[in-house]
Amino acid sequence: MTEAPEYTMAQRLGAEALGTFWLVFGGCGTAIFAATAIPVDAQMAVGVGWLGVALAFGLTVLTGAYAFGPVSGGHFNPAVSVGLAVAKRFAWRDLPGYVAAQVVGATLAGAVLLIIARGIEGGFDPVETGFATNGYGDRSPMGYSLASVALIEVVLTAVFLFVILGTTAKRAAVGFAGLSIGLALTLIHLISIPVSNTSVNPARSLGVAWFAGGDAMMQVWVFILAPVVGAAIAGFSHDFLLGHDRDPVA
Repeated sequence: MTEAPEYTMAQRLGAEALGTFWLVFGGCGTAIFAATAIPVDAQMAVGVGWLGVALAFGLTVLTGAYAFGPVSGGHFNPAVSVGLAVAKRFAWRDLPGYVAAQVVGATLAGAVLLIIARGIEGGFDPVETGFATNGYGDRSPMGYSLASVALIEVVLTAVFLFVILGTTAKRAAVGFAGLSIGLALTLIHLISIPVSNTSVNPARSLGVAWFAGGDAMMQVWVFILAPVVGAAIAGFSHDFLLGHDRDPVA
C-alpha cells in the first residue's frame, strides 16, 4: 500500500477505482445479501452475521491489495490516502485524483448492489433496510450516540493507519502487508459493527449512502470527517512514536 510511480496516473486511478469497487461490493454486499437469515422454501437459510461481514471486508482488502496494490499502492480509502500523505508516504498532488477514483468506485459498487437487490421477489427498499449504511443514534446497529460513533471511528482509523504504515515500512517483512492489513480491517469490523456499522472509510460510507435516503446522507458527514481525523493523527504521530525508516515522498 505504497506509491507505485512506474505506472501512469490513469492506470493508478483505475486500480484505485477497481479496488474500492471490490471493497464496497464484497463488504457491503455481504452485509446486504448474507448477514441475516433469509426464508427459503419454508426454511431459514443461515446468515453469516457480523462475523461474516467483518471477514468479508477484511478479505476484500487482502485480495485487493495483492491484485491492485502493485499498480496504485492499494489505498481504496480516502482516509488512507490522507494519512499516507500526512506521513509523507504519498504525494499530496495525487490526493484529489485518488479520492475521486475511490468515491467513483464505491458509488458504482453501491449502484450495482442496488440493481441486484431489487431483483428479489417482493422488491427491495434501500431506505427501509439501511442498505449497509453507517449511522449513529437510531441508525446505529445498537443505538450508540454520535460521540461514541465519532470516537470509535477516529480511534480505529488511526490504528488502521498505524498498521498500514508499519507493515509497509522498510523494516517490515516483505510480502505480508496485504495479509496484515486485511486482518486488521477484519478486527476493526468485529469491534465496531455494533457501534457504527463500521466505516473507517469515507468512500465506503458514501458509496451506499447515496442510495439510502435523506437520513443516511444527513449522518454521512461523521463518516467522512472522523476517519480523516484519525488517519491524520496517525500520519502525524507515526514517526515520533514508532520511528522513521523510509524516504519521504515529495
